[in-house]
Amino acid sequence: MAEPIQLSRYIESFVDSSRSLTQQAASLEAIASLLKNNQLTIETLVREMEGYLTTVDNIIRARGILLLGEVLVRLASKPLDDATIRSLIGFFTDRLADWRALRGALVGCLALMRRKSSGGMVSGSDAKAVAESYLQNLQVQSLGQYERKLSFELMECLLERYPNAVASLGDTLIYGICESVDGEKDPHCLMLTFHIIEVLSRLFPDPSDALAGFAHELFEILGCYFPIHFTHQKDEDMSMTIKRDDLARALMLAFSSTPLFEPYAIPLLLEKLSSSLPSAKLDSLRYLTDCTMKYGADRMAKHIEAIWSSLKEAIFTSLDSVLLFTPESLEGSDLPKNEIAAEALSLLQKLIVQNTKLFLDLIVGDEDISMIFNTISYYKNYHEIPLERKQRLNAVGRVLFTTAKASQVSCNRVFECFFSQLMDILGLSARNSSGQPYFDESILISKRCKHGALYLSIEILSACRDMIASSETILAATSHTEETWKHLLQSFSPALTMGFCSAFICSSEGTHDAATYIGVKGLLILATFPGGYSLISKTVFEKILVTFVSIINEEYSKRLSWKLALKALVEIGSFIERYHESEKESSYMDIVVEKILSLAFVGDFGVLFPLRLEALSDIGTSGRSYMLKVVQGLEEAIYANLYEVYVHGSTNSAEIVTHLLKCYSDKVIPWIRCEKGFEEVLLQFAINIWNQIESSTPFNASQTNKKGVLDVMMKAMKLAVANCSEEKQNIIVQKSYNILSSSISFPLEELLLQERFQIAQEVDNSSSRDEWVLSLFAAVTIAVHPQTHIPNTRSIVSLFMTTLLKGNVVAAQALGSMVNKLDLKSTSGQTSSDCTLEEAMDIILNLSLWIFDKNSSSSIQSKMISVHDTALNDLSNGVGSCTSLQIHAILGLAWIGKGLLMRGHEKVNDITMIFLQCLQSSGRAGISHQEKSISENNYKLDLHNSVMKTAADAFQILIGDCEQCLNREFHAIIRPLYKQRFFSAIMPVLQSLVMKLEPLSRSFLFRASAHVIIDTPLIVVLSDTKKIIPMLLDGLSALSNDVVDKEVLYGLLLVLSGILMDKNGQEAVSDSAHTVVNCLVDLTRYPHMTLVRETAVQCLIAISGLSHARIYPMRTQVLQAVIKALDDPKRAVRREAVRCRQAWASIASRSLHF
Repeated sequence: MAEPIQLSRYIESFVDSSRSLTQQAASLEAIASLLKNNQLTIETLVREMEGYLTTVDNIIRARGILLLGEVLVRLASKPLDDATIRSLIGFFTDRLADWRALRGALVGCLALMRRKSSGGMVSGSDAKAVAESYLQNLQVQSLGQYERKLSFELMECLLERYPNAVASLGDTLIYGICESVDGEKDPHCLMLTFHIIEVLSRLFPDPSDALAGFAHELFEILGCYFPIHFTHQKDEDMSMTIKRDDLARALMLAFSSTPLFEPYAIPLLLEKLSSSLPSAKLDSLRYLTDCTMKYGADRMAKHIEAIWSSLKEAIFTSLDSVLLFTPESLEGSDLPKNEIAAEALSLLQKLIVQNTKLFLDLIVGDEDISMIFNTISYYKNYHEIPLERKQRLNAVGRVLFTTAKASQVSCNRVFECFFSQLMDILGLSARNSSGQPYFDESILISKRCKHGALYLSIEILSACRDMIASSETILAATSHTEETWKHLLQSFSPALTMGFCSAFICSSEGTHDAATYIGVKGLLILATFPGGYSLISKTVFEKILVTFVSIINEEYSKRLSWKLALKALVEIGSFIERYHESEKESSYMDIVVEKILSLAFVGDFGVLFPLRLEALSDIGTSGRSYMLKVVQGLEEAIYANLYEVYVHGSTNSAEIVTHLLKCYSDKVIPWIRCEKGFEEVLLQFAINIWNQIESSTPFNASQTNKKGVLDVMMKAMKLAVANCSEEKQNIIVQKSYNILSSSISFPLEELLLQERFQIAQEVDNSSSRDEWVLSLFAAVTIAVHPQTHIPNTRSIVSLFMTTLLKGNVVAAQALGSMVNKLDLKSTSGQTSSDCTLEEAMDIILNLSLWIFDKNSSSSIQSKMISVHDTALNDLSNGVGSCTSLQIHAILGLAWIGKGLLMRGHEKVNDITMIFLQCLQSSGRAGISHQEKSISENNYKLDLHNSVMKTAADAFQILIGDCEQCLNREFHAIIRPLYKQRFFSAIMPVLQSLVMKLEPLSRSFLFRASAHVIIDTPLIVVLSDTKKIIPMLLDGLSALSNDVVDKEVLYGLLLVLSGILMDKNGQEAVSDSAHTVVNCLVDLTRYPHMTLVRETAVQCLIAISGLSHARIYPMRTQVLQAVIKALDDPKRAVRREAVRCRQAWASIASRSLHF
């Protein structure tokens, strides 16, 4: 049991208001802990606190009651007996009358009322007593914000957890709630008051209940808050921040909580719907939708006419005035992008479903709709229609679409009243008894271009199709043969087909894009009616497909027609796949897939060939069976053209296969990645590529490599391998290794025994076939999972190292991928030819390839100075002073370092130190901490500037993202926050070196540091802005001297822009404002890149937001620079200069002369 003295100290510590909040909280938790651990009972605590709970000292009494209440909050799950709960709730109920101790009483009541039955809860009679005391004693609106919030939470709890107990209070309860919520303004409290009214309405659902007498008063309280106008407040706890949308939704639920609000809510919402504020319109529509569904059809019937008038106005004024005739809009008639129009149409559909006859009568008899039908016959072409009429035409189309889609009853009514009119306007007639249409083709041709009528017909057809597709009775289609809409559609479908086909004639005459769009979309809709509702025969369906295919294969010059036809074919294919239309599938396969596939690889292979491949790949994505056929055709073409490349060195085939492989990589493989069951396809593709290169003799592809065939082959190989499982990857790796080991000019087993330049010499003498094999094997290595086994790892590492000296970047990337994925420790299944990461790094850093001293110890960490010295000495002297070899060696190390860095391996430090040595024009430099070993060199490096530049750019490879390798797609091991750690480690080193080295080295160090800053996440840079800003500004100045550095300069400037746009960044920059402005002013005149000048001016605009005292002295300098920028030859710069002048002129004195 707890010691009485100790308990008294805890109580005194909390009750004493002079104690710190930390002390009070600690005492509270200590008491709660004693109770939870049964070292103290509630009865004992109450007896100990009796003096504090009953004292006449208001402050002490309030603190004591609050302590008891807070303790109960922390005991929510601790079982308490009924007598204890009854005693406690009785005490807190009485204390509700004690306004000086009200907070504690509210906290205590809430803690007890929220208890669950498993631990003992307040009885219904005691809850009623709490409610009575609440209503009698609390004047809620006279309380502070926190006490009001507690009061509303208590009432909410009473209504939700004890509804039967409080409902018996009747009028008293409702009146008390009205009084307590009236005039509330705090957002947190409003959320509670709106919910209280919502729950209260559910408590009295009967129209004859007590709530009926207070409905008007309650709604007057609610109505004054609509529409919500609220600026978000920023709480310290962001999770507690109330947003406008939260308040708006809570108020909406209160509005719709009872049908008793209908006489007051609907008129108010309709009035606000005419507001000029978009937010008010949007809220009105959303509230109307919710209220419509909850008030019921009978109550809403009286408002139907007023609602239709308001809805029509909202739809007619909110929709775009011009229709979009784009391929994307062929996908369907979804809700418009305009939120107001979308909400209005959504509400319209719900109202039609709810009050079908009343609403349909209003739509059918509407004068505005009738006027559109009367005027569309005057205009043949869409572009002839006036702009205002176009907007109304669009609105009527959306209304008819929504109406027809709402239900089969409304669809029938639309067809009866509007569809027949449209057919008459178009001059189309129905079939006769023999199935032949009653129309004269000459009349059709004369009326074919009435685009307004065709557009409305399409909207109705599309709605009908979507209504069928969403119907649960689609499988029982044969039972609906007597539907009016179906009868009319089947009667007019031949004529409609002719009408839509005739639109192509209009488009060929150059009337407007509308003709092509309407023709394509109309035929698409006719071809995609599902199940037994199909409107057209198989013959007509096939004619539609033939029409679209002919456009794809012949009309390349008409880009819109071509794209629309392709999109339509894709939609038809997807429709067939979705609804399992087996008969149509065979037609689609024969007419579309086979035809496009057969024509894709014949004739002209110039500029049209990529378009054919685009069509072929898009058609394939519409269904699995189609994609299998497309893949088969693509692969056959790839293998045939690769044979010509390998054996005959055909440049024409090289160009063709380049396009084919790009299509396979960019379109086919991404689609396969999202589908299941296609892994075998990728496996066979990779194996067949290897089989073909193995069997190709003679091999004459050396010149065609310039066409980029090898590059696209490697990309396709990487993507194919990456999307295979480990099991399949092992098959590919073994196959590729077998071919590599049998094809390479020298045995892999002897690699480790070669002398320092013998290997490089042999690699240099290797055949072009060997180069292809090695590059493709490298691509495979890049893409595998870490668990996939690579045979003979030691020899492969040595081979890649020697190959990269020749400039083979993919070999360097593969080596980086290997060190990223190799095991840290030996596994039980490893052979002597395999190696761990540590062993691979020993090979890399000690092998004579890197010109390290052969006699140096194999323990790199123990002799880092020797490694660095000998490595750099040989890089500058031992490799025949060949600049290209030095560059290749550095690039190879960069990719190796990247692999190590991403997995968080410490060996990356060794490689980084080599780069830093290369960046120094002299080996002697006083350097602190981790670069001390470098500073002990006594020789002077003699490296070419291009080698030093490569060493600087190596930092971009180290920390930058890469699409070709070492990413998640290719299963790289990526340690979280590796960029942040590298940034924190390397930036102090670079800053130290910059201060102590010669100007030549300094310029390359600035380039290296720029790469690090650019590729580090901005949030990391922002956390260390004050230290980075000097380096960043010096880098901007140094990099602006040479046009070669313009891309790096721009990247660094974007980082500065990001800093200036951040509040914390602005504070950090404030101390260096003068230096920043000087740098930016110089960059506004940078001649080599427009984006640099534009961004520099934007940064100056951002600086104008710093404190007045900091920037005021620089106003003249900035304004003078901006005057020159106003004459910049590029418009983008001039536009930003105007904004900058306005920003800085606003802080300048009135006497300043421009």
